[in-house]
Amino acid sequence: MTVNFLMQNLINALQWGSFYALIALGYSMVYSILMLFNFAHGDIFMVGAYIGLGVALGLLSLFGTGAAAILPGWLLLVLTILISMFLTAFVGIIVERVGYRPLREAPRASAAITGLMIGIILETSNILFLGGSRLKFPQLIQSVTYNIGGVYVTNKKIMIVLVSIGLMLALHQLISHTKWGMAMRAMAYDYVVVPLVGVPMNTIAAMTFAIGSALAAAAGILFGLAYPVLDPYMGVSFGWKAFVAAILGGRGSIMGACIAGFMLGFIEIMTVPAIQIVNRLFSLNIGSNLRDLIAYSIVLVILIFRPHGLFGQAYSAKLRL
Repeated sequence: MTVNFLMQNLINALQWGSFYALIALGYSMVYSILMLFNFAHGDIFMVGAYIGLGVALGLLSLFGTGAAAILPGWLLLVLTILISMFLTAFVGIIVERVGYRPLREAPRASAAITGLMIGIILETSNILFLGGSRLKFPQLIQSVTYNIGGVYVTNKKIMIVLVSIGLMLALHQLISHTKWGMAMRAMAYDYVVVPLVGVPMNTIAAMTFAIGSALAAAAGILFGLAYPVLDPYMGVSFGWKAFVAAILGGRGSIMGACIAGFMLGFIEIMTVPAIQIVNRLFSLNIGSNLRDLIAYSIVLVILIFRPHGLFGQAYSAKLRL
């Protein structure tokens, strides 16, 4: 296994980790405020990707394509991300208002079941209105491959990682240095007492769902940029993997969700070459389709020794953003 090979896989891991981290942030933010997981969040990622598809097609029809294009591709991509994040934020607000707010005092199992049902509704609605076939995401920018010391990296991978990190830093600034961010942190500390001093719990909860949904939409568009095929069930796998990342990072830990997302991407990508090495050394025939099983097993072992996650607090303690 050469250094170039490791670096190539590291770049791939950063790309996949970006997807997982952005989605995992939504899980952690909602849990930190309401002490529940939004199990429809993976399907909101799917909805955001499809909204991005519609926005991108609309912008291309409005501003043209190819040599006749009025705006450059990178600007169309930026507009697609921003508009789609804005629209998907409203999807998150509706999910919170209709699905979760009435169940705020109900048992947590009721909220979990509701989240799963909302996810199924989003999937079947997609099939009903758009059909079950896969749709191609338009390529807003041309792919360019760079050879850096024998390691090949595309401009799209660089953009995906940089945009993801930029969104994470923007979220950190929002939470750490704004009035609404302070209110969110206060709610995360004690969501029972804080509303008594005038902090609007319903507004903060809706805002949390909106931000998490917007980040999921960004992840969906970035995924479409790298792998331009969308299907109604794309959110299932990503949703559960991001949920695992949120648990691994620590329930309610924003920093933990980011780091664990990248860690899960690294474990998942590096499992394949590790399987190949084991097969050669011991003359085995382990299939690479066991990648997810091995990756989840590694995460399970970590959680056995750190049951509250890498950066989370004990379950009985207060959870902070």
